Amino acid sequence: MIDIKLIRETPDLVKGNIKKKFQEQKLPLVDKIIKLDQEWRDKKHKADKLRSERNKTSEEINQLMKNKEKDKAKTLIKKAKDIRTKIEKLEEETNKEEEEIKQILIKIPNMIWEKTPIGKGDEENVEIHKWGEPKKYDFEVKNHVELGEALDIVDFDKSSKVSGKGFYYLKGDLALLNQALISFARDFMISKGYEYIEPPLMLKEKELYASMDKEAIAESVYKIKDTDKGLIGTSEQSILAYHSGDTIHEYDLPKKYFSYSMCFRQEIGAHGVNEKGLWRTHQFNKIEQFIFCMPEDSEKIYDELLRNSQEILELLELPYRTLELCSGDLADWKYRSADLEVWRPTLNAYGEVVSLSNCTEYQARKLNIRYVSKDGNTRGILHTLNDTALATSRIMVGIMENNQNKDGSINIPKKLRPYMGNKKKIEAKKNKIQK
Repeated sequence: MIDIKLIRETPDLVKGNIKKKFQEQKLPLVDKIIKLDQEWRDKKHKADKLRSERNKTSEEINQLMKNKEKDKAKTLIKKAKDIRTKIEKLEEETNKEEEEIKQILIKIPNMIWEKTPIGKGDEENVEIHKWGEPKKYDFEVKNHVELGEALDIVDFDKSSKVSGKGFYYLKGDLALLNQALISFARDFMISKGYEYIEPPLMLKEKELYASMDKEAIAESVYKIKDTDKGLIGTSEQSILAYHSGDTIHEYDLPKKYFSYSMCFRQEIGAHGVNEKGLWRTHQFNKIEQFIFCMPEDSEKIYDELLRNSQEILELLELPYRTLELCSGDLADWKYRSADLEVWRPTLNAYGEVVSLSNCTEYQARKLNIRYVSKDGNTRGILHTLNDTALATSRIMVGIMENNQNKDGSINIPKKLRPYMGNKKKIEAKKNKIQK
């Protein structure tokens, strides 16, 4: 969430940011926070004055008791009790207002990057980079489901029977390709100097809600019945929570992590799992990049993360493009975001495989993740950034569809071959009758 000082001092700036995101319905929330905040501060000031008065009265009572003036002391003792009752009432009211302010603050979107394109939806995202030429085929291309089933390397029917839609059995060379991608991305991130983490796959609600807003969580996270926990939708959530409540010295920043985890998403609402395949699933493998840094470094680190993801796609020889997300397509917790999309010849279109975000203070403020400067004189909230290194399921779709051959085989990218026994192609089993 954003700093309430920003609303106190520059409410028009916050309102202007809300308008840029086409969320005019949230404008009254700014005025409501200002009113509640003023009431909270007035009551807190009164409570502080009463505490000072109570302390003074306590000193007087002590002196009277020493002087054995018990009758006078009794009068002051009653006064002290009345003061305590007033303080308790004010504390109850301020605690309630503080929680109400917090709940409203969570609904106010993060301030966006000054160069973010202004637009209402994803159709107004701006292409800022493109790499690779889509291949031309002299045969009718197949989608990854057709390719995988013909090669007997994936089974969606059996998984649907035992788990429902959105799950899959990977078999043989496709399962090995999945592991090759994980190993390749792991080695790539280690070569970049990032620290490897394997996180918990289950988190408490407080930590889950810190990464996104409640509505987004409700549409994605699998809740664990009769607990306050849920399965993670991305290891971004676990790594963010890793430093919950920590104050990190500037000498130890930035903290550059990457993780491998299984991820679980309900994918309800507009992004439901409606089609057979690997593109949108309830369970998938993902390697995530995550960085905690000083505020002044976050834009430089954003560029570093973007280049990491672009380099991975280029090493895998997948044609892709990079989009700068427009204001209306930017999630509320993001200051700036980019999507990387790979070419899908079966759709004659690009599809998202990577999401990069600079969330500035928005996530870290919820979990009170702070820094202390080198001189020890400055303390503040850290910035957080996250970026997909790769989600194996979607990358496998890109590899299968872009690298298919006329005979139905699939060329394995050169960078993955060492992880697959130097095999060059995924081919039909020789003893299997061709479909």
